[in-house]
Amino acid sequence: MDTGTLIFTTDMLLVLSLLLFTVVMFVGEWIRADIVAPLVLVLLGILGLVPSEELFSGFSSSAVLAVIATMIMGAGLERTGVMAFAAQFIIRLSAGIENRLTLLLSAIPGVVSGFLQNSVDIALWLPVASRISTRTGLPLAKLLFPVACCIILGGSLTMVGSSSLIVLNDLIVSANRNLPSGARALEPFPMFAVAPVGLSLLLVGIAYFIFIAPRLMPERLRTQAAKPARPESYFSKAYGIEGDIHELVVTADSPLVGMSVAEAESLSDTPMILAIKVGSEARLAPPSDQMIWVGTVLGVMGAREEVQLFAQNKVLNLRPRLREFADFFNPARAGIAEAVVPPGSRFIGKMASELRMRKRLGLSILAISRGEQVITGPVRETAIRAGDCLVFHGFWRDLAQSAENQDYVVVTDIPKQEQRPHKLWHALAIFFVAIGFALYSADQLAVMLFAGAVGMMLVGVLSVEEAYSAVNWKTVFMLASLIPLSFALETTGAAPWLIQQAMHYLGNMPDLAVQLSIVALTSFFAMVMSNVGATVLMVPLAINAALATGGNPAAYALLVGVAASNNFFTVTNPVIAMIMGPGGYRTSDFFRVCGPLTLLYIPLTVLAINLFF
Repeated sequence: MDTGTLIFTTDMLLVLSLLLFTVVMFVGEWIRADIVAPLVLVLLGILGLVPSEELFSGFSSSAVLAVIATMIMGAGLERTGVMAFAAQFIIRLSAGIENRLTLLLSAIPGVVSGFLQNSVDIALWLPVASRISTRTGLPLAKLLFPVACCIILGGSLTMVGSSSLIVLNDLIVSANRNLPSGARALEPFPMFAVAPVGLSLLLVGIAYFIFIAPRLMPERLRTQAAKPARPESYFSKAYGIEGDIHELVVTADSPLVGMSVAEAESLSDTPMILAIKVGSEARLAPPSDQMIWVGTVLGVMGAREEVQLFAQNKVLNLRPRLREFADFFNPARAGIAEAVVPPGSRFIGKMASELRMRKRLGLSILAISRGEQVITGPVRETAIRAGDCLVFHGFWRDLAQSAENQDYVVVTDIPKQEQRPHKLWHALAIFFVAIGFALYSADQLAVMLFAGAVGMMLVGVLSVEEAYSAVNWKTVFMLASLIPLSFALETTGAAPWLIQQAMHYLGNMPDLAVQLSIVALTSFFAMVMSNVGATVLMVPLAINAALATGGNPAAYALLVGVAASNNFFTVTNPVIAMIMGPGGYRTSDFFRVCGPLTLLYIPLTVLAINLFF
C-alpha cells in the first residue's frame, strides 16, 4: 500500500491541534462544552482552514435538521400522552424494580433503534425515561445512560438502523469499480444480514448496564434527586382521597333526579363528583347549581365497592368502563394537585362555596390541610386561611392558568403546558408516515422528518411556539459548530494522513491485529468527526487492507460500518448530544461510565463478524 502520497502540512498541524484542543476541553471541562464548540468554529474560520461559504454549513446540514425535526415530533408525541402510556406500561411490567427497569429501558429502545434512526429513537424515549424517573424516584441520569447507549448498540440490528450502515452499501457499490482485475465483486448486504452482530452487541450492552455500569456511576449522578410527582398513594395517606373514576348514569327512578350537584354531594354516602354530562354537554368540576336529570352521567371517584353500593341505593347504572370521561381523566390532561394559600390571597376569609371555583376556574376542592388537621367533608363551608394547603382536581391547564393570579401557589409538579390526548391518533399517524418514508428514502431523511414536524403543527398537535420551545438549541449549536471540524479534517488531508500512517505500520501485522486496528481507528474518527464521515474515510482503506492480507473484503467493510457506531463519548453523536442536558452529565461522566463499554465494543465487533461472516 502506498503511504507516501500525502505530505504533512501546516494546515494538517493546525487542524490536528484544534482537534486535540477540543478533546482536552471536553474532557477537562474548564470551559463549557457549548462555548468550546463555537470557539472551535470561529478559530477554523480565522485560520482559514474552512472556506467562509462552508464555515456555517453545519447549521443547514441534514444531521442537524434531522435532530431538530425529531425533537419537535418527540414533543408532539409527549403532548398527546403517547409516551405516558409507554412509561406506565414499563413501570407496570417492571413492578418498579430497578434491574427490571434497566432491562426494559435497554432492550425495548435498543430493538426499536434497528428500524429507526438513532436520533428519532432517543427523542421518543427521553420523555419516557423522564416520566419513569418522576414516578419511581430513580435519578434520570441513571436511566438515560442505558437508554442512549443501547439505542446506539441496537442501530446495528439492521442495515437501516444507523447512518453508517445505510451508507455502507453505497460505498461497497462504488468500491467495486476500483477493485483490481480478477477480484470478486462485493455484494451489498441484505437488510438483516448484520442482525447477529447487532444482537450480540445489544445483549452485551444490556448486561453491562445491569451489572457493571451502576458501580462506575459517579456518586453525584447516583444520588441525583428526581422530581417526584404526587402519586395516588400519597393523596390516599395524607387526605384519605382514594379510589378509581367511575361513570354513573341517572335513571328515571333515581332520587337524584331534580337535585343540584350541591344537594347530591350533601348526602352522606355520595362519592366525590368530579365530572358531569347533561345532554351533549360534558364538563369537569361541575358547578354546585348544576341540575341532575334523567340520563345525566356523573363521573365520580371512590372505591368500587362503595360506588356500587351508592349506585344500588340511588338507582343508578354503573358502567363497566369510562365512555364519556376517558379523555377528561387522562393523567396527561388532568389530575390531583396541592396548592398553598399565601398571605395576601383574595381567598383568605372566604368559604370555598363563595369562591365558586368550579364555575369560574373549572377546579374542584377535594380537601383542605390546615396544620395537622385535614378537612374533607365540610369543605364547601370552610373559611380559607393563609397557609392552608388546598387539594384540587382539574385540568392541568386550568390549574396553571388560574395560579397566575397568585391567589395560591401550586406545590405539586404538574404539566404546565396544555396536553392534547384528543390528538393522539393524529400524532401517531403523522409520526409513522414520516418514519416510513424516511426508512425507504434514507437520502431524504431530514426532509421526511421535517415533513412530520410540520404536519404535527398543521393538525394542531403542537403550536408553532411550542415547536420552537421543543428544540434544545444548546444541542443544535454544539452539533452544528463541530461539523466544520470534521470537514477540515477531510479537506486538509489530516484524516487520510493519520489513516495512511497507521496502515503503514499495520502492513505486516497478523490479520486479527489488522482488524482490531481498523475497528479502533474507525471508532476514533467516529468520535471526532461523525459516523458517516468515519465510514466514508475507512471503507476504501479497509477493503484495500483485506485484499493485501487475503481477508474477506466484505467482512472488513462491515467492520467499519459497525465500528462507526462506537461513539459513546462526544456530541458528534446526536444521541449523546441530546441526553447531555436532561441528564445533567459532564463529559467526564461518559468517559467513566462508557469507557469500558467502548473498549469492550472493539474486540466484540471483531469476534462477532469473524464468527458470522
